[in-house]
Amino acid sequence: MKVSIITPVFNEPRIQRTFESILSQRDVPDIEIIVVDAESTDETPNIIEDYADYIDVLIRESDDGVYDAMNKGIGRASGDIVGILNADDRYHDSTVLRSVVDAFETSGAELCYGDLVYVNDDDEVVRHWQSGDYRPRRFYYGWMPPHPTVFVRGDVYERFEPFDLNFSIAADYELLLRLLLRHDISATYLDKVLVRMSLGGKSNESLTNIAKANMEVYESWLKNDLRGGLHVPFIKPLRKIPQYFHNYEDEMR
Repeated sequence: MKVSIITPVFNEPRIQRTFESILSQRDVPDIEIIVVDAESTDETPNIIEDYADYIDVLIRESDDGVYDAMNKGIGRASGDIVGILNADDRYHDSTVLRSVVDAFETSGAELCYGDLVYVNDDDEVVRHWQSGDYRPRRFYYGWMPPHPTVFVRGDVYERFEPFDLNFSIAADYELLLRLLLRHDISATYLDKVLVRMSLGGKSNESLTNIAKANMEVYESWLKNDLRGGLHVPFIKPLRKIPQYFHNYEDEMR
């Protein structure tokens, strides 16, 4: 199976380790690398040029934010499976994409996801987002899978549309709510860490963004004609608390 990996970037020199992470997935011979650069002004274009031989599609133009960049990459993806890896994130190890391909082949699912760890500048794990198996009712309790670990079959975005750009912060939540709860596409869970994510993220930058993200969570339910979501913005942040106390390092010993 061919796997398309989309990496949106703007002024992120750590994209080098993202590239190395993708290239380490040697157990999957057919990987399409798509880079969407929002006209970076630092050394990022030079780093991208260093990896030009490995990049299948390079889009370099201004955009309306990271979700717009992701949509541009989705529009150019030709893989049987499509994933998104941000320019400061990495796959946890060299077996991730092999595990993802195997999961799709054995389950027949339309979407696959796994676990994620947040790491600090010293690459120390500070938070472990353990997803667990999907059940529709979990959305009503603030659940969502970590979007960087989500892979879908290539035709999913064609059938159900990609990110809704009316959501500037929580478009990933709206997308997953739409795919899983509204359209009930089949999903399979990989019980392993797939992505090491650097601390940050647009929805965590300020109290204003946190409030806006919570509002967009509620608006996601309204947009998709789903009832019962009024309380979700209030309980969704509470689900993060145990993630800070899950001792991932002990688990790996």
